[in-house]
Amino acid sequence: MSKRAALITKSDASHLFQAAKAAGYDRARLVTHPDGRVELLAEMRREGDRDAAGGNEWDEVLMK
Repeated sequence: MSKRAALITKSDASHLFQAAKAAGYDRARLVTHPDGRVELLAEMRREGDRDAAGGNEWDEVLMK
């Protein structure tokens, strides 16, 4: 079985994640579909969501 070509390159994915971070988004997820579509789902976390997601005060320190 031969390898199929990548739907998106590693550098393109990296650029998308960096752009999402630069735009102020807290989370980003890359989704590829069998028909060739590529989606970047980005979201901003609200203050109350951090505790519900299991985060703690060190998360902000480690992100810097």
